[in-house]
Order: sequence, then structure tokens, then C-alpha cells
Amino acid sequence: MDFQNKNVLITGASSGIGFELAKQFADKGCNLILLARRKEILDSLAQKIRTDKNFILTYQCNVRNRGDVESVFNDIRAKIDHIDIAILNSGVGLKASVENFDSKLADESFEVNVLGLIYCVEELLKDFIPRKKGIIAGVSSIADVRGFPTNGFYCASKAAASAFLESIRVELKRHNVKIINVRPGFVITPMTANNKFKMPFLMNADKAAKIIVDGIKKEKKIVEFPIGTVLGGKLLKILPNFLFDYLTAKGLPKIKSEV
Repeated sequence: MDFQNKNVLITGASSGIGFELAKQFADKGCNLILLARRKEILDSLAQKIRTDKNFILTYQCNVRNRGDVESVFNDIRAKIDHIDIAILNSGVGLKASVENFDSKLADESFEVNVLGLIYCVEELLKDFIPRKKGIIAGVSSIADVRGFPTNGFYCASKAAASAFLESIRVELKRHNVKIINVRPGFVITPMTANNKFKMPFLMNADKAAKIIVDGIKKEKKIVEFPIGTVLGGKLLKILPNFLFDYLTAKGLPKIKSEV
């Protein structure tokens, strides 16, 4: 695929992988539509990567809000003819142990990681299906393989996102709309900055973005990385429950009993 002059939409573009994706697609001569909650960061980024050969639109958008998403996409339609590639990258990683259980964290996890993805897909399909053309890359996670302790909301929401992307991938094939499930492992981003555990095969966001760009160029169905984490995830998925429980419990903090 030739990226030159393609219109690329990226959600969650104010930091991490989305930020790096914006820079790399700009380098390839793409026009960009950048969405995030922090528009001032998007505007600053746009000033740095805009050239006389491309245009960049920036929008403050909270993907948790369906009306917000609909309003932004309506404005995009008023300004440009079409979107070629959409990378739905917005995501949160909220932790909650059973001792500090808070369903509000579940609300945010599913609203951003699942419903935010769905709201954007709904708007994109209004244009992609009639055009019989378009690529949607949804960013999920290798954490979708199992429910890891203290990360239940995150794992469950990413598993839901992966299942949703797989489902519509099959349906949209007859409309010539490509669906790509992006499943990163550990990447250095604000989301992972507060992790207290060792993160195997940790990689920089710019390297992760390069892998994603290459996967989109090749129109892969699944883009997953790094290989060590991918293989580890496949092993964990088939691990017997008793062994999975034993191994993951070893990383839990000790709880002092009160007598």
C-alpha cells in the first residue's frame, strides 16, 4: 500500500503509540485527523509535523461519549471527502484488586476500550461500506488471552475488543473493508509507567508504531508484537488453570491478616 496522500485518523494521539503513529504517518506524506482529550498537545504536535504537502485536523474528543464521537465525525465529513485508514488507539489500563474493588473503574475501562472503539466503528462504517473501501485498525492487547490478577477490568475489556474486531472482520470482508487487530505487548507509554512489576520484552513506542505501520501497509489481519510476548501469551492461554493460578498468584502482594 502506498501511504502518500492517504487520510489517516488516529484516536488517542496525544501520547504513547498514537503520538508516534502520527509522526510516522506524517513522514510518509499522509494527511492526519488526530483525536484525543487533550487538544493542546495535538495542536503542538501538528505544528511540528505539518508540511506544505499535508493537512492535519485536530479534535478534542472523549470516545466514552457517543455524542462527542458523532459530532466530531460529522465535522470531519464536512471538511474532507473521506478517511482511508482509521487507527482506533484510545485506551486505559486501570488496576483494581479485590481488596480495593471499584466498579467505576470497570465503567471507564469498558467505556474507553470497548464502547469508544464501537462508537468510532459505527461512524466509520457509515462511509466505508458505501465506498466499499477502508481500513480500521483497532488497538487491543496481548492481555486479552487470560484474566491477570488486579487487571481484570483491563483484560476483560481488551478480550471484548478483540472478539468484536474479529466478528466484524468476517462480516466486512464482503464490503472490502479491512479490519486489523493490533495486539501489543508491553510498550513504554504513560499507561505502563506506573506498573510495579517487571515487564518482559518492553519496547519503545516509536518501535511499536513502526511495527503497526508496517502491519497496516501489508494489510495483516492481526499485528501482534513483540514475538516473545506473543509466544508467552499463546502458552499462557493453553496453560492448565491450576498452573496459571499458581504462577500468577506468586506476583500478588502479601496481605497481612488482622487478628
